[in-house]
Amino acid sequence: MEPRFGMKMRCDCLLIACLMISAFCATLARAGEDWPQFRGPSQEGKSDSTGLPIHWSASQNIKWTTPIAGQGWSSPVILGGQIWMTTALDEGRSLHAVCIDQQSGKILHDVEAFHISKPQGKNDFNSYASPTPVIEAGRVYVTFGTNGSACLDTATGQPIWKNNQLVLDHKEGPGSSPILYKDLFLLDCDGTDFDYIAALDKKTGQIRWKTNRSYDLAKLRWDLRKAYCMPTVVTIRGKDLLIDVGAYRLYGYDPLDGRELWHIDLPGFSNAPRPVYRDGVAYICTGFMKAELWAIGIPTSNSDTTPTVLWKWKQGAPLKPSPSIVGDLIYFVSDNGIARCLETASGKEVWQGRVLGNCSASPIEADGHLYFFDEHGRCAILKPGRKLEVIAENQLPGRILATPAVSGKAIFIRTDEALYRIEQ
Repeated sequence: MEPRFGMKMRCDCLLIACLMISAFCATLARAGEDWPQFRGPSQEGKSDSTGLPIHWSASQNIKWTTPIAGQGWSSPVILGGQIWMTTALDEGRSLHAVCIDQQSGKILHDVEAFHISKPQGKNDFNSYASPTPVIEAGRVYVTFGTNGSACLDTATGQPIWKNNQLVLDHKEGPGSSPILYKDLFLLDCDGTDFDYIAALDKKTGQIRWKTNRSYDLAKLRWDLRKAYCMPTVVTIRGKDLLIDVGAYRLYGYDPLDGRELWHIDLPGFSNAPRPVYRDGVAYICTGFMKAELWAIGIPTSNSDTTPTVLWKWKQGAPLKPSPSIVGDLIYFVSDNGIARCLETASGKEVWQGRVLGNCSASPIEADGHLYFFDEHGRCAILKPGRKLEVIAENQLPGRILATPAVSGKAIFIRTDEALYRIEQ
């Protein structure tokens, strides 16, 4: 007979193996389930979900529709069966975080995060709730730019901390979305008066570091100093680098302490598209005044601190939508709805053509397709490749300015009126 302690060891080992298999299967099951920040887990609008619909309308492939009060262009973020967004009511005086149940579409929390007695002015095109939240287990982080940032408990909706110290004049209203990096909450603050990037302690909301932009913006007219981009962290040779776009300059920072490592000047301001990165190259939209798409070789060692412009594309570069990379091709849509495909290595145009009307939302890549959205509620679905191939066109009521999210087999589209769960 086997000794009792031997049997126990075998049982314990079997239990551990089962738990490991269970955890692995759970991880696989959750693949494609979460969308925790602007443009999703990849930072580039890419999802590994499959089985997504390619046809829908107000009456076809709609699992649920939830009206959202107020005005907000923030994108939905998704984690643990919850969807969070922000919205502004009472002409920007009442700033809310809204949580929706992913399965039912029911509103679980509607929390006034800040009440502002006298909001700054904004562009009529923008909203007071345009920055997208970022979410992790148990916590969702929202920002309304100069009107305040907050961390909320996802179970109760109650605030864990609030911070009103990141002040600036946006001129056009807030736009920069935050990210989380280790124990930091990172946010760009590029206004007409102050221009900096800041890191808050994500547990307490206290400022951990704050780095002023090195570009001499004082030499510019006050309304040419602003930007609306968001930080992007990439890993190069095992070391993390924060790539960030401000007015007239691309920066490389150490994300732990905010130390500027290098920079390269750009020809524009009011930069909004999020950079995309692949194999040592960052693809940057240069902003207003001179809208171009640049491919910039990023320094990869301490001895090499000089970024290199590899190529520039000067026609139809987006001012608001971010680009997408699939394989060795980069895709983007101009603000007036003309899509283009370039080779990432050379910047050579592969194709171009009109697919939509005016666009603000960034495209998403999922299930072997590229989804482009315009401000008139339309979606054009393209097949990535070396020819322009539109495989479907869809229409929803209302306007689409927020970038949609993907989770499981569903696409979550926010219009100016409601949030839609699109699913076959």
